[in-house]
Amino acid sequence: MRVICEVVGGQTETIHLPADADYAALLSRLGFSRHEATVLVDGSPVPADAAVDADRVRVLRLVKGGAPKDGKTA
Repeated sequence: MRVICEVVGGQTETIHLPADADYAALLSRLGFSRHEATVLVDGSPVPADAAVDADRVRVLRLVKGGAPKDGKTA
């Protein structure tokens, strides 16, 4: 199966997956874990354990935040 993956804020890549692959496998092939990115199909997020059923997806990297190391806020 061929899937065109547009990484938001990055490049578009075409990857090849087995027919029974899930979206977690797709993320892994792009170098992401399911904890650092999510897959969007037609603008909606899909579960990482769902079978890939789209030939074009967008990958959105998740943002992590928190207080600075010194504990001060701006």
